[in-house]
This record gives sequence, C-alpha cells and structure tokens, in this order.
Amino acid sequence: MNFVSTRNSDNKATFTKAVLNPMAQDGGLFVPDECEDLRRWILYADENTSFASLAGALTSAMINKEYSPIICETIASKAFKTDPVLKQLDDKLFILELYHGPTGTFKDFGVSYLTSALETIAQYNGEKAILLDVTTGELGACMANAIRDKKHIKSVLVAPKGKFRGLTEEDFVWNGGNIFPVEVEGTEQDCRNLVRKIFSQKSLVEKYNLTVANTANIGRLLPQSFFYTYAFAHLRKIVSGDIYYALSAGNYGNLVSGLYAWKLSLPVNGFIVPATPNLQCNAKGQCMVLDSVVPVEKRTACDPCDPSNIERLEQIFKANALMLHSFVFPSTVTRALKEEACKELFVKYHIYADSDTSSAYAASLLQKKLITQDDGTVVLIARDSPCLDSDFICHNIGEKPEVTANVKNAFSPVELYRKSISPDDTEALISVLNSINLLRIF
Repeated sequence: MNFVSTRNSDNKATFTKAVLNPMAQDGGLFVPDECEDLRRWILYADENTSFASLAGALTSAMINKEYSPIICETIASKAFKTDPVLKQLDDKLFILELYHGPTGTFKDFGVSYLTSALETIAQYNGEKAILLDVTTGELGACMANAIRDKKHIKSVLVAPKGKFRGLTEEDFVWNGGNIFPVEVEGTEQDCRNLVRKIFSQKSLVEKYNLTVANTANIGRLLPQSFFYTYAFAHLRKIVSGDIYYALSAGNYGNLVSGLYAWKLSLPVNGFIVPATPNLQCNAKGQCMVLDSVVPVEKRTACDPCDPSNIERLEQIFKANALMLHSFVFPSTVTRALKEEACKELFVKYHIYADSDTSSAYAASLLQKKLITQDDGTVVLIARDSPCLDSDFICHNIGEKPEVTANVKNAFSPVELYRKSISPDDTEALISVLNSINLLRIF
C-alpha cells in the first residue's frame, strides 16, 4: 500500500516515508492510496483472535511490499499488550471499550503502534528519529509507556510550565530514558507556535529526523482502523444483521480510520456520529462535509502539532461521495439528549458513560428506525475511561466512577526542577534537539 497527499494524489509516499515525514511537502496529510481487499484476513479472525495478532496480519497485508510478514508481526506484537474489551449490553447493543491500556485512553493503542513501527523502521534502516509534540495531558504518559524500551527513537515533549503529567524520573533522557520534557513560560498555544516554528524549517526536520506522535501521522491513525475489525471478528458468529458503529466525532480521527477499515473491505453498514459544524445532513437527510471555502491548493499547510482530520474526511467524501451519503449518519444531539443518554446507559446497563460515549449513544437512539429496519446491531465506541469525565457523570447519575490506578498515575503532576524556556526561544528548543542528536547511545 502506498499513501498520497490529501492535496495532490500524485504526491506519493511509502509507509516508511509517511511515518517518518508525516507532513506532505504540499502541506497536506497522507492517506491510503489503494483500496486493497483485506476480506480474507478479516474473515480469518474470530473471537479467539487477539488484537495484536489481528493487527499483525492486517499490517502485513497492507505493507507487505515494503516489509516482510515477520517485521509486520513484530510491530504489532510489541505494540499491543492488551486488547480492547467488547461487552454485550443487550441483544442488539454492544460497547467496545478502548481504555484498558496503561493510561486509560484510546490513544495508548495508536501511540504504541506508531512508536513500535518507528523503532522497527529505524532499526531496519540504521536510522534514528525524534518525535516532537505538544502535550498538556495524557499524551506524555502515553508516550512514556510506549517509548520506554526503545533504542532508536526519542521524544521531545513541550508543555506549559507545570502541565506535565504521568512521567517518572526514569523516563527522562538525562537519566537514561527516552523523553526530554521542555517546559515553556506560556500557554498551550505558545507551545504550539514554538513547535510550528521548528517544523517550518525543513533543514531542521531533515537534520533531526523529526516526526510527530499525533494523528497528523498516518502511523498513529491507521491502527485505529483495527478497532472496528476486532469488534467485527468477535461479533460475526453471533450477529446476523447489519452492524453500525456509534462514536463521537472528536477530531474525526476515529471516524476517518473507521472509513479506512470499510475501504479495506470490512463488512460494516454505517457509522453513526453526533453532528458537528463540519459534518451534518443536507436538506435530503444525507451526510455532507462542509468543505472549507478555501480550495486545498490555497490553504496553509496542515498543522503538525494540532491536527484536524477534517481534510482527510473531505478527501474520502470527494472520492466516494455517493456511497458515503448513505453510509455516515450524523444526528443532532442536544445537551439534554446527551444527559438523558448518560442516565439511560447507567440505569439499563450500569455503564458509566462519559460525555463522548453518551453523545454517541444518543445519536444511535435518533437513528433507531434505520438500525431496526434490517435487524441491525450497534457497537458503541467508548474511547476514554469514564473516570476522566467524572463531573459530567456525577451531574447526571449522582455518583462518580472510581479513579483507577493507571489513570491516577497517568495524570499525576510532574515536577521537573529544570529551567523553563520562553515562548519565542526556538534556539533553546533546537539546543535540546541537538543534545539528543549527539547522544552516542542514540
């Protein structure tokens, strides 16, 4: 499988290039080029197939022209130590929980896969790479867990002073770890501007082999397509009708990855999402993406540190507009409907549902006629641990879910006891990159 830019289909890249250089030269984001038929791999999996095994098989099927099956299996086996948890709530409703990893968020899967792929690629090609990202929450903890045993990659994380979470002394480069945290005397926006300045200098990107761990990187986004395949493998022997996935739109990453799974021949009948300003229904009730008024060729480059996958969604719709009009189903979910959905999930199924999960469930209830007409089943996607949204849950049901140990550790404040840098001090950040680049052990 090759990858192309959202802004120019002639701008092609291999998996390796797309992961190491996620921002296309024309300013776009990389997306899968071919629509390979992976049905035989998908139908081979069943309820006994682990997530790592399934991911290894699908990775091999997608990039077998670039890497051997053994290398692809290595990427997946080292990335995934836990499986998503699929629970049956009633005859026609399941929930896929994606938060049982180290930090209690679905990001654990994508970050682990990306770092495993980068480490394997770097080792195979005799290279090294540095991930440069902004964080104010769980990304630091996700990165710490994913990169701890790596030999060929390092992570530079930039955050406002006092905002680092979930790191330990052993994680820091100066203690032999793989993460160099940099605190900035400013806001999250200041941190993003600082990182943008680094990525805008192509010579620095090339010199330090800089890449990102957010969903601008297709290597972070692609493994999220495995969620849907995993759910299907565990459902296909017990579900005979249509299968719909209900999920929060978020930054459109999970929806885009689900559509990639469909393009790769995953049997699925549709995706149900709460409507957003960019994803709505037209006058005929068909899904539509409200494209930017600025043509892609005149847009500024996609943001390497604050990506939105709306451009990837636009690209999918332009290529498959007629099909997707009847394949993605946005529903307008009010706050009242979301709160009622949270209460219903608790009362009927004793599920603590955060705001996003509640919105997705409310959207599925609004599409009940569509779902039931062909004996449909809904798989509700729960991305993050409910204890991360305990105030919303308590407001609706009167009690809070217990904070699990892994989430508590992932969000514990970190004291660095090191000098912070000013928001405009790009030279200080370049000095950090240079110090890592000169490490003999790296």
